[in-house]
Amino acid sequence: MTTRWALLIEYDGTGFVGWQVQNNGLSVQQLLEEAAARIAGAPVSSICAGRTDAGVHAEGQVAHIELARDITPASLAAALNYHLKPHPVVVRQASVVPPEFSARFSAVGRAYRYTILNRRARPALAVNRVWHVPPALDADAMAQGAAHLLGRHDFSSFRAAACQAKSPLRTLDRLHVERRGEIIEIVAEARSFLHHQVRNMVGTLRLVGEGKWKPERIAQALQARDRRQAGPTAPPDGLTLTGVRYLSDPFGGAS
Repeated sequence: MTTRWALLIEYDGTGFVGWQVQNNGLSVQQLLEEAAARIAGAPVSSICAGRTDAGVHAEGQVAHIELARDITPASLAAALNYHLKPHPVVVRQASVVPPEFSARFSAVGRAYRYTILNRRARPALAVNRVWHVPPALDADAMAQGAAHLLGRHDFSSFRAAACQAKSPLRTLDRLHVERRGEIIEIVAEARSFLHHQVRNMVGTLRLVGEGKWKPERIAQALQARDRRQAGPTAPPDGLTLTGVRYLSDPFGGAS
């Protein structure tokens, strides 16, 4: 008899080809499944809440696996972390969940944070974790532009060409822009996102911050439903999956 486990995972995406197993490099999924297989003594597959791209980080990724082994949550997390060494991937918490739980399909919300380092000097401590933008950015103007994207829209202008989603319609619940000293943080929350949607929104907001676009031009780009009418794709370095929301939190307490 197998037990389904939910895993709360954090990782530094630098150097990985992304979450998903691929033929051209090392993925987070590969490392997790290899670690789980060492514990199970058999192959283990995993499903995650959000398949992050190469270079994208996670503080609160959620995945589920099934194991035919009697083990406590703390022991499972410790064993997985032992086999994940020395890679920058850590299981923060493990929890038994019902067989019908899906890390992907049971999720009702996902949150990302994008971090811009807005100063002349390049980063040293935050390298690979921020987008370094030397020219001064107007965060207030960026916030005004972000407001045009809130709600349910056709986000074709902010969708990657390779996006496999059946519909470009998404409901953006939050897109908050805030400056703290040299750092500008952009927080995005929605039930789900299109491929590169957050990075494309951030790249477009930079144009507003630099004064190249007026905030209201964001609405025009959205209405165009044409990727060519929006701004460039921001690099993956500054993007972090911060959390996944479920109606019943698998790691304790309703959310």
